[in-house]
Amino acid sequence: MSDDEPSANLHPFQSFGLDVKQVRKARRMTQKGLGRATGYSEGHVSRFESGKVVPTEKFAVGADRVLGTGDLFARQLRRIMADLAGNHPNWFVPYVELEREASRIYDYSTTFIMGMLQTPEYARATLRAGVPRETADVVESRVVARIGRHAVMEREAPPRLWVVLHEACLRTVVGGREVMSQQLEHLAREAVSPSITLQVLPYSEGAPAYHLPFTLLGFVDAPTLLHAEGPQGGRPYDTAHTVSAAIDSYDHLRASALSPPKSIARIQEIAKEYANEQRRSNRLDQVELQRAGWRAVRRGGPRVRPVRRRARPGQQAQ
Repeated sequence: MSDDEPSANLHPFQSFGLDVKQVRKARRMTQKGLGRATGYSEGHVSRFESGKVVPTEKFAVGADRVLGTGDLFARQLRRIMADLAGNHPNWFVPYVELEREASRIYDYSTTFIMGMLQTPEYARATLRAGVPRETADVVESRVVARIGRHAVMEREAPPRLWVVLHEACLRTVVGGREVMSQQLEHLAREAVSPSITLQVLPYSEGAPAYHLPFTLLGFVDAPTLLHAEGPQGGRPYDTAHTVSAAIDSYDHLRASALSPPKSIARIQEIAKEYANEQRRSNRLDQVELQRAGWRAVRRGGPRVRPVRRRARPGQQAQ
């Protein structure tokens, strides 16, 4: 990506990163220097500038301070996040706002990995499956919005995120084996964070305590809310009885799931299976291409006429 590439062709996080990069270079500062001044590694700054990682408020405020841009980047990031909220389905916007305010997020996923932990490729595949008639622009805007939800985990004081994944989430091939391998590797890396706990509920446990996905949102000074999805979208529930029943179900799910270390090992194991399957498939494709090439050569090569022997006297011509 060149510095003079039109920002209109970039998604918002890439545009933000390009602006930071241009100002940083104008100030003759390296990525390592900016990272040291804002509390991030050089590699993290590189990912912010390329738009591969959701920029954080801490980074935007730090960049403004170090680069002398007032509150330019902080305001730009706030506008982006506000705009992205509008790229979610209408019924989902209230949940996104609550998610940003929560101090605890307890999620149970039954088929798809929760949006906050999805890679762009995985998110794109799920959205294309769910809204096959939408234009590419709409899908891409929703991909950016979904990935942007991870920003809450980049705060200095992120919420406590606990996710129970049914093994079906790991075995459902979304976007192909390569996408799944990368998604599960991403999950394993996320689980390293002290703010994130992942558990896998294996098939071997049989029928789970609850069969539909749901999320519990806890707050410092407000009651816990339940968010559950259905065919027509999702909605929050705040009645004490409903929320209490969901908490009991979640406790049973956590008790039945693998321990966090064993869960990470299972995720890495399945990721390796996908990667090995993809390599075998690539090798078979290559062999088939070579065979097709040889068949084409044989069909299109010069024809060799058989040699006819001259019959000797007293012999019949062959």
